[in-house]
Amino acid sequence: MIIVNAPIGIIDSGVGGLTVVKEMLERLPHEPIIYIGDDERCPYGPRPEEEVRQFTTEMATALADMGIKMLVIACNTATAAAMDDIREQFNFPVIGVIEPGARAAVNASKMKKIAVLGTLGTINSCAYNDAIHAFSVDAQIHSLACPEFVPIVEKGHYKTEKAGHIVERTLHEISNKDFDAVILGCTHYPLLQHHIQNHLPKDVTIISSAIETVCDVERTLRLNSIANKPGNDAPSVFYTTGELHDFQEIVIDWLSIEKPDVRTIIL
Repeated sequence: MIIVNAPIGIIDSGVGGLTVVKEMLERLPHEPIIYIGDDERCPYGPRPEEEVRQFTTEMATALADMGIKMLVIACNTATAAAMDDIREQFNFPVIGVIEPGARAAVNASKMKKIAVLGTLGTINSCAYNDAIHAFSVDAQIHSLACPEFVPIVEKGHYKTEKAGHIVERTLHEISNKDFDAVILGCTHYPLLQHHIQNHLPKDVTIISSAIETVCDVERTLRLNSIANKPGNDAPSVFYTTGELHDFQEIVIDWLSIEKPDVRTIIL
């Protein structure tokens, strides 16, 4: 039995899933959140699929033991590798980040020519290709792995000039491609969005899977009649498997929470 005022669990390979949390706090302020970022083992992109599946299951199990009512896999690599397995193992709703982003990109692209920026694992899985083609069979897709993006975000350097240079060098590979929508196919990437925007044509629509995923969360809460009511609010809790101070600094900076409840967790 799902408890209405139970928290929503959100998991990610590190701090990237905080982009989903940010949207959740703005759109669904009465929903308490328990977040786990696996910073100790980040990035997931270069890891074997079976290893990503194992790590994702460990985080989902930890949150299930804490009594969550829904799980958001806020990591594209983990969504591609593990979402089907996670849905089979647990009796609460499980939402990933790939399908919402694909759907939004197809709706936004007039040319049906879409670029996908993602980790090596996400790009190699072809999960976005499959999801996009489920909505538009004829869509043309330009996929680009961006292996340097996650490490610079995890280090908290996403506002630096160095980050801008890395983004510029990486995006040069698709500078001669024709597209009018681009999916930020990793939840770390919105923290680099201002750099990404600077190195794309001005008429290209940037799709953040974080925003679209929260729309799916809201819809799922409504359809399952498990939305929390105002007055039952509880503070959100943020766990990391990695170094606490650096994680806390990014939580404060990105979410504008003055004194977040940040803790370490061993999985």
